[in-house]
Amino acid sequence: VPLMGRELRPVGTLSLFWRSVDHEPSSDDIEQAEHLAASSISAIENARRYGEARKLAETDALTGLFNQRFFQETLRREVTRAHRYTRKLTLIVFDLDDFKSINDQVGHLAGDRVLAQAADRLREAVRSTDVACRIGGDEFAVILPESSLKDADQLYKRLEQAISMRPVGQAGRLHVSAGVTELRPGDDTIAFFERADEALYRAKGSGKGTIVALETPTSLPRQAPGTASSS
Repeated sequence: VPLMGRELRPVGTLSLFWRSVDHEPSSDDIEQAEHLAASSISAIENARRYGEARKLAETDALTGLFNQRFFQETLRREVTRAHRYTRKLTLIVFDLDDFKSINDQVGHLAGDRVLAQAADRLREAVRSTDVACRIGGDEFAVILPESSLKDADQLYKRLEQAISMRPVGQAGRLHVSAGVTELRPGDDTIAFFERADEALYRAKGSGKGTIVALETPTSLPRQAPGTASSS
């Protein structure tokens, strides 16, 4: 039975099956199926509109990644879950090196295309369980449930390679600086994020294509393969 929405647009079909091979539906069966189909259309369309509205509210329009609002809500939920069930949780925050100068050179529209392409590379690098978000400007974050610093380091290597090995829009080949940290027993959401952000700040001061992990006060930056070491 066809499901026809507003302006006679097809929404789908309602299919009924009988166990008996030789069964022929009666006129009453067909009438009930048509009534069920007609009464379902409004609920289906409302559910679709709700899904589309929610996606728009959670998605960054430029990159198609999750936006800052979704990031904050998800991070808070994952921190709570990790504490409750004593699970690992890691957060990586990163941005594109020298992106401001790129914007100045190629213009904001071309800069937007660079961000969109960088987001595509990020989607290729993350796992299905990771939550990739754009949290502002050229700054991105990935929440890694059930993951350690080693998992985040592997993600960084994949991302840095994806960004640096092929030109990104008009910006050419870029590098990524990243800060990463793992959830500690006393962390709340703010402390957890601020530590990752502090790690990113240290990475930016250590040179291009660098990741810094704040696990202990003595953590040192690790240079990405192929980049010059900094003293």
